[in-house]
Parts: sequence; C-alpha cells; structure tokens
Amino acid sequence: MREEFPAHPHPHRRLAAILAADIVGYSQMMGHDEEGTVRRLKQVRREIVDPTLEEHYGRLIKNTGDGFLAMFDSPLEAVRCAIVIQQSVTARNTDVPRDERLQYRIGVNLGDVIVEPDDVFGDGVNIAARLEALATPGGVYISGGVYEQIKNKLVCGYQSLGDEKLKNITDPVRIYRVLADPAAFTRATKKRRLFLMPAGIATAFALVAAGLYSAGFLPIGGKPSLVSVEQRPQWVPVPLVTVTNQPARAPRAEPPASNNADAAKPLAPSADPMPGAPASDRALASDPQVAILTPDLPAARMIQSASGFRDCETCPEMIRIPGGSFRMGSDEDPSEQPIRTVTISPFAIGLSPISVAEWNRCAAAKGCNFALDGSDIAPARNLSWLDAKQYVDWLAKLTGKPYRLPSEAEWEDAARAGTSTRFWWGRELESGKANCKDCGGPQDPKVPMPVGSFARNAFGGADFGGGVAQWVADCWLPNYRDAPSDGSPRTAENCRENVLRGGSWRSNAASVRPASRTHYDTGVRYPAHGFRIARSL
Repeated sequence: MREEFPAHPHPHRRLAAILAADIVGYSQMMGHDEEGTVRRLKQVRREIVDPTLEEHYGRLIKNTGDGFLAMFDSPLEAVRCAIVIQQSVTARNTDVPRDERLQYRIGVNLGDVIVEPDDVFGDGVNIAARLEALATPGGVYISGGVYEQIKNKLVCGYQSLGDEKLKNITDPVRIYRVLADPAAFTRATKKRRLFLMPAGIATAFALVAAGLYSAGFLPIGGKPSLVSVEQRPQWVPVPLVTVTNQPARAPRAEPPASNNADAAKPLAPSADPMPGAPASDRALASDPQVAILTPDLPAARMIQSASGFRDCETCPEMIRIPGGSFRMGSDEDPSEQPIRTVTISPFAIGLSPISVAEWNRCAAAKGCNFALDGSDIAPARNLSWLDAKQYVDWLAKLTGKPYRLPSEAEWEDAARAGTSTRFWWGRELESGKANCKDCGGPQDPKVPMPVGSFARNAFGGADFGGGVAQWVADCWLPNYRDAPSDGSPRTAENCRENVLRGGSWRSNAASVRPASRTHYDTGVRYPAHGFRIARSL
C-alpha cells in the first residue's frame, strides 16, 4: 500500500528530504520555440517526473515554471527518484534533436522545514535550491546530511566537492556529486576528491569500478551506467559477457516432434489456451494433436499453439517456434529499417515474460543477486540487461539446456506469429490484446497486469505487447543496415546499450507493435523493464 504524507491543517515543522530541480537553458529554448518547449516540458512532467515521484513516495509541492519542488520522508528515496528522473530524461533525449533536449539539474537536501498544506519553507528548502543551481546539467548534487544517510545503500559513487558557502545560508555546506557511473567514480578517486569512506566500502567500490570500467561503460559525460535505484545494493559485479549461444543455422523445418531428444515432455494444455479467441479456435487449440494454421502463415510454419513444455518442474513454460522466413522491420521509424527477409532456425521462447515467482526462485538459489517484491504472477521488473543475463545463465546451468535471451529477430518473429500487419492481431487496436496506456481493456496505470492477462497470438505466446519492455540479446544499433539475415543477435564485447522490445504498460500503442524497438543502458535498472527467455532446440 502506498505511503501517504500525514495531513496537517496548520503549519508545522518536520525533518524532510527536499528535491529541487529545474531545466538547463530553459529561457533560451523558450526564446527559440515557446510553444514547442512548453509542450515538451509538460510531456516530460506527465510521462517521467510525476510517475517517478509517485513510485518513490514523493510529494510534489509545486511546479516552479521550468522546475519543481518535491518532499520525501526518506532521503534514500529522494536520491533514487533523482537518479531515475535523470536517467529517463537522458534516455529520452537520444531520439530528440539536440536543440530540443530538456536537461534537469537536481539538488537534494535533508533538513528541518516548515510545512504548510500547499508549500514548504525554510533553510532546508533553500539549501536544496542552491545545490540545484550548482549542479551540472543532468547531474544530482546532495548535501552532507543526505550523503551520511545513503552512502552505503546505493551502488554508485560520490565525489566530494568540499564545503561551500551558499548564498543566504549561515554555515558552509558540504556538497557531494552523485556518480551513477562507476567509471566516473574511478576518475574521481584518482583525483583524490572522493570523500574517505570506511576501508571495506571503499575497496568494494574500487573493485566494482575497475571491473565495470574495463568492460567499457560510459564516462559520466554520457549516459549513466550501473546504479540500483529500486533494489538493495549488490557489491558483486556481474561481468558483461557476449551472448554466444545462438540458434543452430538450419534450413526451414517443421517444429521438432515432442519425442525429440532435446525437447522436454509437453505439458497438458490450459483450460483456456487462447483467452479472447473465438470458441472454435479455442476448441482446436485444446486438442494437442491439432496444429493451428493462420491464413497468411506458410505451411512449413505450423505450430501447436496450446502445447508448451518445461525443462524442469519449476522452469518457465516455453513454446516452440518453427523455423522459416519472415519480413522484419517496418517503415514507421528509421530504427526499424530497412525491412528485410530473415530466415530463422527453430527455437523455443518463453510463453510469457519471467514472473516475480520465477525470478525469486533464482534469487533463493543464489543464482540472482536479489529478490523482488510483489505478486508472484506479476512480471519481474526493474531489471537491467545484466540482471536478465544472470538469470538465463543460472537457468542454463540448472537444466543443462542452452537458455539465453532471444535475439531481436527471434523476438519479433515470435511476436508476429506469422502475420505482417501493424499489430500481431491486425491493423487496428483491439481491446484485450496488449497492456499499454491507450490499448483499451484492463489497465492499471501504476503497475503492469499479471503475466498471461491478455490474448495469446497464433504461436501461443502471451504478453508480446506492453506489460514490461523486454530485454533481448542484441547490442543497440540505430538501424538494420548490415544486420545478419539468419536471426542471430548483434553483439559487441563492450556493448553499452541493449535493445528492448514490446513496450510497457506506460507506453503508447505505437510501442507495442512487433517491429517497435528501443534501447537502454546495459547495466541500469528501470521499473518498466523485464525480459523473457529463449533457448535453442
């Protein structure tokens, strides 16, 4: 249940974490394009700032023209919120022309403030505002009081900027710059400007920084790399490993028979294997001996959509995807071009994204670094690409099967299920087919719907549209030029950003198209990101 701030009819004092933020160069942007700048600012507030404040139990005190002021009970949540806002805005800016990019400066202070029903006053607020004015574009500056409360609780670095005399503040304030990127932490340490922490923590930070820096993460001038903004910190670095378990290249073939030596025994079909489909289709699907053939699906690509399998009793349920060719991409966005024919070998993919219960089995077995809260049937989320890779490596070791993340091509092929229309179900939106903010049907604006809440496609797969955006194996490249035609992933040893597919419950309908693709930093956790698994057959 969401924590609420107590209501007081009269002004009162309390200890609170105050977050102050404003846009860099806002007046100049308004001079060039007043209407466009206001429109973009409102969109960022609506899509990033407001939901992020809510997720971190923050109370928006007021909007201040191009900035805002917020109050938190917890300084840890205040800093987490600041980091997520900066990361989200940075990710958004990658697709925005340089002269239209909005960048926040953020300051966070912990202090005694005077709280009124609709405003907050006092030096605690003033110090936060002064820190914000000093912060670098895209940066987060915190006071010494905040640092003392959070210094061992987030996987990030802190660069001490010393004691500063702030305008209209009696005593000097010690200021720290939050370094979400371990590479920046390393540089700051070399400059001997990092505040001296207890030896054990300093050593742990140094090990994390050295390992991740050698793996090629971005310096602080680019996008942030590895920071836990929702989970407890994990001090064991997860190495970046190039995905090498690719599907065997083979000619088009029928799905392997259930008695194949590499295939597990199929499970009995569910009571309603195709929820939302016509009764006739569901009747066919309930018979595991009947193969459902979609109208525009080649004969070589038949699949028993009601039949799934597991490699162990508690393993995620998988569906088989037959080998064959399909047209990958679209003309809706340059990143989805050029459209081309891709030929894929048979493989298996998760029936739905990994759930909280499935993730927590990995955590209980010490294969994953932390457990997730929430309903067992909710999709596992707030996961980085490295987290997803850790899970599939654990599952592969547990079962002896070649589990991995799907390639972009495999994901799109499984999502399209033999179709070539804008959505897997047709050209227009239909209620009950996807979980996004304007997709119709059941929708909770705060969290994604449970896995399997929406209709399955012709291959028997669920939740390919919305819910959680799903990590795939590929390193991010801005288009498909020179992409392989055999469905294998595009990887790089020092990949800094990976691809996400399917959109999330926060996305609009355009993002739940099978062709839609986006990207995010490899080591950054974000509340709307999850994954589904694949394996070679």
